[in-house]
Amino acid sequence: MTMPEPITIIGVGAGLFGLMTQLARRYFALAKEVVDIVLGFIALVLCLPVLAVCALIIRLSSKGPVFFTQNRAGKDGKLFKMHKLRTMYVDAESASGAVWASKDDPRIVTTCCWMRRSHLDELPQLINVIKGDMSLVGPRPERPEILADLQKQYPQVRRRLSVRPGITGLAQIRNGYDTSIDAFRHKLEADLEYIERSNWTTEIRILAATLGKFKDRSAH
Repeated sequence: MTMPEPITIIGVGAGLFGLMTQLARRYFALAKEVVDIVLGFIALVLCLPVLAVCALIIRLSSKGPVFFTQNRAGKDGKLFKMHKLRTMYVDAESASGAVWASKDDPRIVTTCCWMRRSHLDELPQLINVIKGDMSLVGPRPERPEILADLQKQYPQVRRRLSVRPGITGLAQIRNGYDTSIDAFRHKLEADLEYIERSNWTTEIRILAATLGKFKDRSAH
């Protein structure tokens, strides 16, 4: 009986390893989607009393709807309506257009600042998670207007669209919010690192670290 050449064994082994890696990634993506929907629904139900209090404060503080929807770029660049609690004045960007958030942003309703610092304004995005537009963990979805500007300086930004965007992510717990195109570089590095190394351990660590962001002084 003739033994296979070493090069043949290595080739077959590499092929099997590649196949197992692809299957593992596919299984992870499918399982993650199911977990997102289940945990997203549970979290939304538990957060309903908090959402009700926030909604009342917004209603009493300024004219306009309680909830705010905005176009964002999702997986593969598909646009979807992202939901948030409205913490800015109505038509806050009617004159300026899409701009980055900043410290002491005059567009924010004074009584709603704490909702942004605690990130409670993001809770309605659990609806997006249940609908499949978003994940609990992943790169934050960008506005298409800003994404177009980012692509000019960072061609790799399109790689962020290979996965569903998340409510929280590695970039958020590591760097906080980005406030300019130049600062976005650090966010991009973290997002690409997450995509390359995504696994259940990373997911759990990011979710655990997110709990510490409910008192985020860097949030605008």
